[in-house]
Amino acid sequence: MQKKILVVDDEERIRTLVEAYLRQEGYFVVTAENGKEALEQVQFEHPDLILLDVMMPEMDGFEFMREYTRTNSEPVILLTAKLEESDKIVGLELGADDYITKPFSLRELTARIRTVLRRVGKSQPAGDVLALGDIVLDRDAYNVIVRGQPVNLTRSEFDLLSALMNAHGRTLSRMQLLDFVQGVAFEGIERTIDGHIKNLRAKIEANSREPIYIETVYGVGYRFNARKAEG
Repeated sequence: MQKKILVVDDEERIRTLVEAYLRQEGYFVVTAENGKEALEQVQFEHPDLILLDVMMPEMDGFEFMREYTRTNSEPVILLTAKLEESDKIVGLELGADDYITKPFSLRELTARIRTVLRRVGKSQPAGDVLALGDIVLDRDAYNVIVRGQPVNLTRSEFDLLSALMNAHGRTLSRMQLLDFVQGVAFEGIERTIDGHIKNLRAKIEANSREPIYIETVYGVGYRFNARKAEG
């Protein structure tokens, strides 16, 4: 099935260039020139992946992500002219799946798109359910129930929780978790996992300041405390 890509950038030249190239590569492409217009396109077009510029008028990429991830989980690749690591980490913590720095080659861009789509498109066995304590994660239906209530997670948060629950109490390093979330551990930005964990705890823990489920193993990484969850 032909994948639909939403290209969001305030520069018409970039939108036109990327759209033409991606169409050549076999994708269906829709465009938007700012975050506000992109939210409307998401509602009507339901893209499989979004290429999102960070610096835009009216609504920038970070503002878009805050709104988008409330109700959507399709992957987002950030297009950023900023080189500061902190900006990249902010985007990833907001739920972005990858980023590429401007100027970029179109071949690299399509490679990143294929990698992300391949990762999120991996099929899970039917009825593949993890249930520990008050948390039920259904990898087939792609939903999470916490204390009897559905919880909306970003794609990265879902993959992170799935990896931790599947490990059954074993500690996973930040680099291991980054590989689960991003599909490839790149540029050594291991600390972005801390941001994902913070967001995840806020959604699944009764008190995120005193987490029961996701424990920090100092100097190593994180683990899902199966005993506390079941007790």
